[in-house]
Amino acid sequence: MSKVKYYYDSETLSYRKIERKKRTTLKYAAVFLLASALFGFIFVFIASQYFESPKEKALVRELQNMQLQYDLLDKKMDEAEEVLANVAERDNAIYRLYFGANPIPDEQRRAGFGGINRYKDLEGYDNSKLIIETNKRIDIIQKQIVVQSKSLDEIKVLAAEKEKFLATIPAIQPVKNEDLTRMASGYGYRTDPFTKVRKFHYGMDFTAPRGTPIYAAGDGVVVRADGSATGYGKHIRIDHGFGYVSLYAHLYKYNVRLNQKVKRGDLIGFVGSTGRSEAPHLHYEIFKDDVRINPINFYYGNLSPAEFAVLLEKASLENQSLD
Repeated sequence: MSKVKYYYDSETLSYRKIERKKRTTLKYAAVFLLASALFGFIFVFIASQYFESPKEKALVRELQNMQLQYDLLDKKMDEAEEVLANVAERDNAIYRLYFGANPIPDEQRRAGFGGINRYKDLEGYDNSKLIIETNKRIDIIQKQIVVQSKSLDEIKVLAAEKEKFLATIPAIQPVKNEDLTRMASGYGYRTDPFTKVRKFHYGMDFTAPRGTPIYAAGDGVVVRADGSATGYGKHIRIDHGFGYVSLYAHLYKYNVRLNQKVKRGDLIGFVGSTGRSEAPHLHYEIFKDDVRINPINFYYGNLSPAEFAVLLEKASLENQSLD
């Protein structure tokens, strides 16, 4: 029960009861409620600065996890860019150079994407700049991978062609050293054994006994095996592809037939002295694009450096040929 308060009325010389007006009561109540609300707001505001709600804590954890994931992604992109840079360097400096292909410029490997704005949908967010830059890096890395993949596909084709080329071009001495009597005459000006006139000798003469085996200098197809060519007697021509043809003349007999495919080292015939020949020997020629070239440069497949040096010295002597 609330206390009743009185005041002394000097006019009536008596105590009168204090009666509170409703307006005043409402005024006090309103002030109290307003003060309470203000205090509550200030309390909540101050508390929010020092204490996190469960929802805020969850959001903070989510942001921290996203930051961690981004840092990991950024690190992986750095590693991918480093690996791709190393592969690109080897690709240009080794693989493409070895197989005769032009290097791929860095501008082509790292070029961006022109035309329309590919990242328009990523604009308007708090972290739009970070998101767009990250997507650009990923796109460039993906393009580098595509460019490198196409380059390796090209290298694979070139390597297959190179392997085929190395297997087909003439690369061995057609008569084995142990079967040779001597290397009689080389490519260049020599004395004709019949006319004794100095003229150009377009092949190399390997002296060996009649019946000595002759081997294909490289993979190819036999395009001639006959005795109708002037001066060559029985002879064989093998088309090796890539513009190379090898010729084996003055044979005793054949061990191949027309259009037969042969491999390097296959036995194709035997040394003889048919045609315009002074003694049993093999006359050996190489054509490149229908032009006869020096066979001395095509023995790397079965001669050691020392053996090649001896052969080169003998082939350089200007002596009398055997045909």
